[in-house]
Amino acid sequence: KVFLTGATIGLLIAGGAYASTVDEATFCFKRNSEFILTSGWMFSATKLVNPFFAYLDPEVAHRLAVTAAARGWVPKEKRPDPSILGLEVWGRRFSNPIGLAAGFDKNAEAVEGLLGLGFGFVEVGSVTPVPQEGNPKPRIFRLPKEGCGFNSEGIVAVAKRLGAQHGKRKLDETSSTSSSSSEEVKHGGKAGPGILGVNLGKNKTSEDAAADYVQGVHTLSQYADYLVINISSPNTPGLRQLQGRKQLKDLVKKVQAARDEMQWGEEGPPPLLVKIAPDLSRQDLEDIAAVALALRLDGLIITNTTVSRPDPVSNNPVAEEPGGLSGKPLFNSSTYVLKEMYVLTKHDFEPLKQALKDANVVLARGTYSYSSFKQKFSGEDAYEKIRKGATLVQLYTAFAYGGPALIPQIKAELANCIERDGFKSIYEAVGADCR
Repeated sequence: KVFLTGATIGLLIAGGAYASTVDEATFCFKRNSEFILTSGWMFSATKLVNPFFAYLDPEVAHRLAVTAAARGWVPKEKRPDPSILGLEVWGRRFSNPIGLAAGFDKNAEAVEGLLGLGFGFVEVGSVTPVPQEGNPKPRIFRLPKEGCGFNSEGIVAVAKRLGAQHGKRKLDETSSTSSSSSEEVKHGGKAGPGILGVNLGKNKTSEDAAADYVQGVHTLSQYADYLVINISSPNTPGLRQLQGRKQLKDLVKKVQAARDEMQWGEEGPPPLLVKIAPDLSRQDLEDIAAVALALRLDGLIITNTTVSRPDPVSNNPVAEEPGGLSGKPLFNSSTYVLKEMYVLTKHDFEPLKQALKDANVVLARGTYSYSSFKQKFSGEDAYEKIRKGATLVQLYTAFAYGGPALIPQIKAELANCIERDGFKSIYEAVGADCR
């Protein structure tokens, strides 16, 4: 049954991939000052695929989705993003602020295919130094709830894949430059047209967390446009204790030192971010903000999954399972933490950004926001996160349920929101509700 369903899905996805080679429609056009989405064949075809995944075991469905993206059985976005969505963070150019969160492509198997879907950035991992299987199965439950743990093939396997991707990117740039001197080569990230983030984790049995993160930096930072220290997964015992002021300060210092001791070109070392939990007290938030400012962190990812079980999830039998909950129930708590952290850091982040301009160090004015939904996730939802202080927005559960067709839809809706409120750029909308 699984084989036949998988084969059917493969054929449908392949059909969408074929359609992408012939669909050159404009991403969106304006009608009465409003962006109108023209999804075309390549993304519309994927809507036929998503219902099949609901009949599969959640982890099998996830595995098939990653395999499809890795093999190029997904549509490729050839249409340009609305210019109003473009922004520059840390000296890196994002064509749009919508990205894919860590956890989907844990082992960097499908970076090129996922970036090709039209995400502004993709974050892989969490990557652990030593391969580990993750928590016992079943470990994914459709509420949606995600509690896999850091199941990772390890640093060596991921480094090989990212190294090959990086080499291909350099070869493509060289070929493009030599074949057409009249056309300007589009500069994306180190892995392709979009920006690549690498999320670093620690092994479950490791007694020295800092050593694990340092090893990740030494091995993978050369392939990353930005790095993330994940200290907020609820599925690794004791990990969230690293969010305390002293523990976090000691950890970040060691990781920053490891990154800065490496040799870097003109663009400098990759920015370093910390991913935090939504289940934090006010004192915890103040401590993290103090460390972020004191050590000049480049940004925060807000937030990971939650260990709480808010209504109506609390009434579901699966709520008794350990692990982190993602999706719609996380929206309010993550938005609260986002706004609080923006207020706690914005007064100092911006002056630091200006003061460090000459040193080629750019501190993110706002933060990332991890937002995901089983229910329809819209551009309005992404816009709310941005108005609360997010510079960029990551999807996970929303993408798992909505599929590739969700990406152009969100971007068109977000562009409309920005123009509707009279903002000339996405920068002007960041933190608008906090001013």
